[in-house]
Amino acid sequence: MRKTVWLLGVAAALLSACDASYTGGGSPGGYIAQLPEGVLAIAAPYQDLTAVKIDDTDGCYYYRHVGPVETTFLPLRSTTGRPICSRPQETPAG
Repeated sequence: MRKTVWLLGVAAALLSACDASYTGGGSPGGYIAQLPEGVLAIAAPYQDLTAVKIDDTDGCYYYRHVGPVETTFLPLRSTTGRPICSRPQETPAG
């Protein structure tokens, strides 16, 4: 009886940790509906611009990269390789 209760508790905890959605922001999926023209002009061509969002912590754009093993968000980069941000990067004092 103790094993059954313990197993049910562990199963419930594991299932509650699963979340299959990336939600947030105002648009479906939290993605930007239409990117600004300036971002479209400087973004490198190999990136998926259909699923882009802005990270609240650093103000930079991130795009959804669907790889062979996992789907993850990567920084949106310009053709020169620099990250594209909606606000200036903070530089450490010193």
